[in-house]
Amino acid sequence: WLCVDLSSLSANYGQSASWFFFIEEETSVALPALLQVLHRYQVQEEWFLGKRLQDNEASIIHHYAFSEDPSSFSYPDPAAGWALSTPLLQRCLHMNHPKSDFTIDLKHEIALYIWEEGNGPKLTAVPEFCTETRDNCATTFASYLPNCGDPVSKNDVFVAVKTCQKFHSERVPIVKATWEKDAGFLEYYSDVTDASIPTISLGVPNTERGHCGKTFAILRQFLSKAVPKADWLLIVDDDTLISLPRLRRLLRCYDPKEAVSLGERYGYSLLQNGYSYTTGGGGMVLSRVAVSRLVSSGCRCYSDDAPDDMVLGRCITSLGVPITHSPLFHQARPYDYSETLEQAVSFHKHWNIDPVVVYKHWLQDTHQRDEL
Repeated sequence: WLCVDLSSLSANYGQSASWFFFIEEETSVALPALLQVLHRYQVQEEWFLGKRLQDNEASIIHHYAFSEDPSSFSYPDPAAGWALSTPLLQRCLHMNHPKSDFTIDLKHEIALYIWEEGNGPKLTAVPEFCTETRDNCATTFASYLPNCGDPVSKNDVFVAVKTCQKFHSERVPIVKATWEKDAGFLEYYSDVTDASIPTISLGVPNTERGHCGKTFAILRQFLSKAVPKADWLLIVDDDTLISLPRLRRLLRCYDPKEAVSLGERYGYSLLQNGYSYTTGGGGMVLSRVAVSRLVSSGCRCYSDDAPDDMVLGRCITSLGVPITHSPLFHQARPYDYSETLEQAVSFHKHWNIDPVVVYKHWLQDTHQRDEL
């Protein structure tokens, strides 16, 4: 991933540029101030500059790196922008590829890659690289949640919640107490039918590992006449916490008449012709066109307990449909992240937290207007 991008940048600009500066779509840059900041650093040296993020405790999304002292390692906040000097970029081109087959949190993995187990530079914190508005900032950042107009209608999104009998009394009540009320169309898909919830059995037995069989049955159900017709399908776990109003605002930025796959993008074996995929726990969003292409393609699970998000990613990649990443979706809990999480769309897992409190603090907009 990074190696390919750096090679292209070096080939095109390596002879003329002193710095390579990376920002997010919504990052604002005061160019004179940025140039003044970069002028402080000797361009002949290897520099890795950014706004410093650190883990307060070992994080699953960082493979529990530096578990004895998590705050000893810093990585850049991409919203504030980060920079590489040309000598560092040139050295990166000759480094070994990352060891892990999985790409989970790119900003942390970039910092690990550049640090090269102590052979390369650590991140140098630059106070003028900001995600807030204050004096002397060269960059500022408002929000990852764009404003593309009025949110899509509640009835444009069909929500499929994956559950199983052993979690009917533990997890489903959390969904009902938090975000279920914001759904226009929602169904619980389980291994058994339970009229008190209600749940629907798709004839797929529960599996302890992946849930590919259940997810592909949901895809077929979405295209059938058994459920209301909607432009978008959202598939979540029963321990996913989500803001549907924010999701509907985000979906206004995408055309449901195109094949869209949206969520938190991970990667598997990307340097060996692998593929990207949308993480299941953070929520997988598919346009009806994408679901139709998936189902008609003949893509299948190699077993009912295969990892559904990875199988979907492989299938979607083979169809030439891009996996669209949004940093608003989260596969883990809020406390597993160091960056700003305001206006997040989702979090995942109930482990060692009060999920209702987490939902109310991070995801519930008390002033949210109930658009129809």
